[in-house]
This record gives sequence, structure tokens and C-alpha cells, in this order.
Amino acid sequence: MAKKFQTIRGMNDLLPADAPYWQLLESACRSAARQYAYQEIRFPIIESTGLFKRTVGEQTDIVEKEMYTFDDRNGDSLSMRPEGTAGCVRAALQAGLLYNQRQRLWYLGPMFRHERPQKGRYRQFHQFGMEAFGFASPAVEVEQLLAVKTIFTELGLLGKVSLQINSLGSAASRQSYREALVAYLGQYKADLDEDSLRRLDSNPLRILDSKNPALADIIQAAPAMIDYLDSESEAHFKQLCQLLDAVGLQYQVNPAIVRGLDYYCHTVYEWVTDELGAQGTVCAGGRYNGLVEQLGGKPSFAVGFAMGLERLVLLLRAQRNCEQNVDVYLVVADGAQGRALQVSSQLRSQLPDLIVQMDASGASLKSQFKSAAKAAARYAVIIADDELQNETLTVKNLTSSDQQQGQSLQQVIALLQ
Repeated sequence: MAKKFQTIRGMNDLLPADAPYWQLLESACRSAARQYAYQEIRFPIIESTGLFKRTVGEQTDIVEKEMYTFDDRNGDSLSMRPEGTAGCVRAALQAGLLYNQRQRLWYLGPMFRHERPQKGRYRQFHQFGMEAFGFASPAVEVEQLLAVKTIFTELGLLGKVSLQINSLGSAASRQSYREALVAYLGQYKADLDEDSLRRLDSNPLRILDSKNPALADIIQAAPAMIDYLDSESEAHFKQLCQLLDAVGLQYQVNPAIVRGLDYYCHTVYEWVTDELGAQGTVCAGGRYNGLVEQLGGKPSFAVGFAMGLERLVLLLRAQRNCEQNVDVYLVVADGAQGRALQVSSQLRSQLPDLIVQMDASGASLKSQFKSAAKAAARYAVIIADDELQNETLTVKNLTSSDQQQGQSLQQVIALLQ
């Protein structure tokens, strides 16, 4: 017997029953991007490994443990993208899009991380992201947060999520905070896990992002970055909060938010839900002013976010039914396929919003009606011997007992309209 292949662990098929939820979600994302004047950008799934080491950070979980990295035939180290911002910046720089220009860009596609698969979290996952370059004002952060709100509102999910914000300040204020954090955590060396001990000297802020429940109390009592902001960072964060208040966007200041990537500064935020258990973050982002220069460009203000589509699909499934039901099902007698193809083509041409399915099985009319019921069709258009002989159609409303015989094609079109 031939071997049956299975999907790789953590990488899932998208089946027909799932597709309507994804289509609805992706449509809402594209619509919001258009409304806020963001332009689409697409970049490769595979990039140079150095791109992610330099931007995401060598001491992050992503680079240390989770990236799919391999050497190609030329001996170059390549990695499958674990997130979208680094590739977006690289592509924009390479194309000259950031030279003395402001840009608003968006992307949508698969990302890859080798981590433990769990509810709403997979090794191949999908993100929608928006990135803005050249804008210093926190008004752009608020604009992007409003775009996220627009998406959640259209999907009916706004009541299921809440916004949490924090500030990581400037490089100078983070250095002051780093010293205070190291001094505090140094008291608990005996309690820190292996990863945290290693990061205590190299990247102590990453310890605050630890998911180890044994460290929860220590992290909760740690000094807060927001108490170490310099005057510039404090002013930026204060203005951000004022603008959020002005547009009526509710939020909570959460000093524990640091994000899992090294390029962030000033504003960081997460949209979270309590509907998905431990995997509560559905969208996250913030400001990363130093990243463009870090990749060889001129200094540029930058801010962006990404949302995980798998988790939002889980929320959607719990809130609404997106099944794609058939509007019109053509029940076709043997020998009437030619006429049925003509009719179905006319229906699709003149009523493009309808979903029209023609039965091409050659089964009995009784079996075809069962198939129409299984497809949850609203109407059956019957083309059998009488209809062929009289060049008419019979329409049956499958949600009631109504049946109309001897209809012309134009009468059927008028009825379905």
C-alpha cells in the first residue's frame, strides 16, 4: 500500500469549510487598508538570515529558537520569514521608497516559526500588517489603532478585544531602566530559569516577556519602564494618550508590555482577548524609529502592527456562521446538460451576486434534489424532459412549497432578483 502523507506538524490545510471565515477576515483587512490610504507591498517568504538577526534581535526567542533556517546550495544562510516588518523595511529600502518620502504600506501572508503548536498558534501562520514611515507624531499610532478598530468593528469583534499600551522610551531612557531592572532581577538569580539567567546580562528586557508561570510574581513586581522615561519619551506617550482620549478609543496602560522583538521604541501595544485562553494577543505593534537606519537607510520614523489571522478566525467562528450556501441549484435531467450550461451562464452573467451550482452528476432527479438540500440551496431550477420540450424552466423554492412551472429564462431572472 502506498504511503499516505500527512501535513507537517504545526502546518495546517485550509479546507472549504474554513475558507469563508478567512475570506471575510482578509476582505475586512484589505478594506481598512484602502480606507486609510495604505498601499500593498509583497516581499519574499525567504530572506537572508542576517536580516532577522539584525532587526528582530539575536537574544530573542524568535532568532534563538524559532526560525526555520537553512543553508542553500551556495552556502548562504537563509531563513523563512518569522514576521513581516523586517522584510517590509528591506523591500522598501531596496526599491528606494523611503528616500525623502513618507510611506504607508500594508502586507498579508504566511510567516513561519518553529514553536510548540497550540490553540490559534501554528508553525505556519498568517499575518496582516500595516507600516508607516516618516511620521514623528503619535497621531500615526492612533490612526493605525483606529484602522484596527475599523477591522474589528466590521467583523463584529470589537466587544471581544481590548487595547493595552505602554512606552519603551528612547535608547537613553531604556539604558537607565536596564540598569534598574538588572539590579532588581539580580536579587532573584536563584529563582530565574536558564533562559532568563542568560539574558540577565545580554538582554534583560526579554525576561519581562517570559511565559514561565514560575516567574510571574517576580515580573509583576519588577520596576516599570514607564517610570524611567526621559522628557521626550514622556511627552510622546502623554500626547498619545491625549489623542486616544480625543477619539474615544478605550485603552489600559500595561507596564508589562515589552514585545518580543528588539527594534521597538516609544509606543508598544497589544489588542488582547480573554476568549482564547492563554493565547490572548490577537494584534500587536508599536514604534521602531531606529530600524530603517539599522538596515542601511537614512534615519526614519516608523510605526506599525501585525495581527494574527488564525486567532481572529477562531474568534469569528465563535461569533458567527459564515457558511457559503448555494442560492440556485440546477437540477438537470440526462441529456439536458447543454441547456443547463446555457441557463447557468446567463444566471451568473445577469445576477453576479448569486451562487449558482449546476448538478453534473447524471444522478436521478430525486438524488439531485437531495444534493440541493445538502447544499442548503434556496431555489432549484429544474430542467427535465418537459422543460426541454417546451423550452421553459421550473423554479422551486426549497424553503417553502412554492413551485412555478413554465417560466422563461427572463422570468426566472426577474424572480431571483
